[in-house]
Amino acid sequence: MDSPADKGVRLNRFLASCGVGSRRACDAFIVEGRVEVNGHIATELATRVLPSDQVKFNGKPLRERAPLTLVLNKPRQFLCTRSDPQGRDTIYRLLPKSFATLHYVGRLDYDSSGLLVMTSSGDLTERLTHPRYHVEKEYEVLLDRAYDPASTARLLEGIPLTEGLARAERVEIEAKRRLRIVLTQGYNRQIRRMLSKLGYKVVRLERFRIGSLVLPDLSTGDYRILSPKEIESACVNPEEKKRGRKPGKK
Repeated sequence: MDSPADKGVRLNRFLASCGVGSRRACDAFIVEGRVEVNGHIATELATRVLPSDQVKFNGKPLRERAPLTLVLNKPRQFLCTRSDPQGRDTIYRLLPKSFATLHYVGRLDYDSSGLLVMTSSGDLTERLTHPRYHVEKEYEVLLDRAYDPASTARLLEGIPLTEGLARAERVEIEAKRRLRIVLTQGYNRQIRRMLSKLGYKVVRLERFRIGSLVLPDLSTGDYRILSPKEIESACVNPEEKKRGRKPGKK
């Protein structure tokens, strides 16, 4: 009987290992007809590839490579995008040109700062962003006025947004106007929008933790390449780490 290895790997996994994107993004690229295997357009998601197969994305040959992952201490007023029609600064201006193909994992908006993971690994992107893994992201939030503790129940129960019910996992009050908020969801500008529904304006928002990975001692705008051990920490929440559970297990 053939082993799974003899049958190759799924095409989306191979694309992710080449740094094309997350597996979900790669599924879309396959359906769109942007991937060739041995000279033929491959649009079937069940397609598997062997090491001997020739795979192209947008007409360019692909090969698996060792993933590169780094953390960036993102400054305010930098966009998480590759280019901006308005000419505003992007996070890629903070990195060497050789890192221009890295993907950011869970964007921070223009006015937010802090811990940003960037990687060439589609698998890591999937593990950090897909809801089934429940990876925590922790933020420090400064408000325009004193916070009413009664608002905590609303944040934990959920605030209706266009995309769905947005919930905080935990809310800690650090000072009259300063909170720590933990999310496992990733809606666009989620914290700002949730608090706006309750009558607050966010003055400053900084992300300082993803899973068990805490923002290292980096100056604003600096980056550091992560070790395999640090990458693994990003996929495990602190309590799971204490109990020795695997990422995403409840």
